[in-house]
Amino acid sequence: MVSSVLLAVASASLLFVLILMLRLALFSRTAIYLRRISPDLEKWPLVSILIPARNEERKIEEALQSVRNLDYPELEIIILEDRSTDGTAAIADRIAAGDTRIEVKHIGNLPEGWLGKNHALQLGSDAARGEFLLFTDADVVFEPSTLRRAITAMQREQIDHMASGFFIRTPSLLVNLFVATFSYFFILYVRPWGIANSKSSSHVGIGGFNLVRAAVYRKAGSHRPIAMRPDDDMKLGKILKRSGARQRLADAGGLLQVEWYSSLPELIEGLMKNAFSGVEYSVPILIAASVGQLLLSVWPFLAIFVTDGLLRWENLAVVALTLAMVAVAARHNGGRAVYAMAFPFCTLLLLFILWRAAFLTLRHGGIRWRETFYPLAALRANKL
Repeated sequence: MVSSVLLAVASASLLFVLILMLRLALFSRTAIYLRRISPDLEKWPLVSILIPARNEERKIEEALQSVRNLDYPELEIIILEDRSTDGTAAIADRIAAGDTRIEVKHIGNLPEGWLGKNHALQLGSDAARGEFLLFTDADVVFEPSTLRRAITAMQREQIDHMASGFFIRTPSLLVNLFVATFSYFFILYVRPWGIANSKSSSHVGIGGFNLVRAAVYRKAGSHRPIAMRPDDDMKLGKILKRSGARQRLADAGGLLQVEWYSSLPELIEGLMKNAFSGVEYSVPILIAASVGQLLLSVWPFLAIFVTDGLLRWENLAVVALTLAMVAVAARHNGGRAVYAMAFPFCTLLLLFILWRAAFLTLRHGGIRWRETFYPLAALRANKL
């Protein structure tokens, strides 16, 4: 009986990874690769870049200098300095001095019913004049031609919302190992092959690069429908897709870089904010997701050592195909293919983060992020 169940699980897992690999292969043929885009528009629309920043003094200067160095001709840059207690405000003011394209908005208070970043982006978008809005983060470093390539792709293909991945830089080997696994699960979560299909529920949003037509963004309600969403980037993609936006996921191929968490403890703490919201603060969904991850991403690696015959061969095939896809995901994020070897251990770490986030959120009745506490009742009320 147990053997039959395990064989059924192995067969189902193998079928799953084969279908996943086929879908990703087909998607890769139609994906937008920004490095391949020749930026040659005759007229460049005004773009407003919105950069929220709270206590970002360690990373913000390099990021803002890269934004200043963009070779895009029609640019408005709005820095949203939100109640910082370090040197962020002074750095932003210094970089903005003498550059008429840049405005720094200093935010002194947070109204009830808003997360800090979401409130800052709403204020920025209210003031923005651009035909396009680029929502990015205060640690994203741009190659100068990035925006011209992205706007060219948006205009050529009549895209309303484009999210783009980026290379992740970190001095920590452990974080690099985790990034490869995290990228693979991100792909599973967003199902990129369905993003361009208006009839599919697949959607995407990436905090470091969400480029959207301003009219479409405002039609969807701006940031107000996601005021209390810690996963605001993904949920922005969801409300845009629901409102009829033509959406695409792009590959920046090294044009965008982010210095991510510098250590494993910092990574664990940083992901705590979004983890439980990803399953809508639901313990039953968390349990189901955890069982699925264990069966698909951990058990096959163990099974090749404790089973034999057909069962071992099927699990070995699952392991080989999974590692191949994780290796590709690692390379797309600027990492090394060998990082895929840590996949089962990083999967367990991801589950630990999910369960720790759920436990602490339920125990404390909410989340604390950037010195602000947000009640669980208010977070759950903003369901999409």
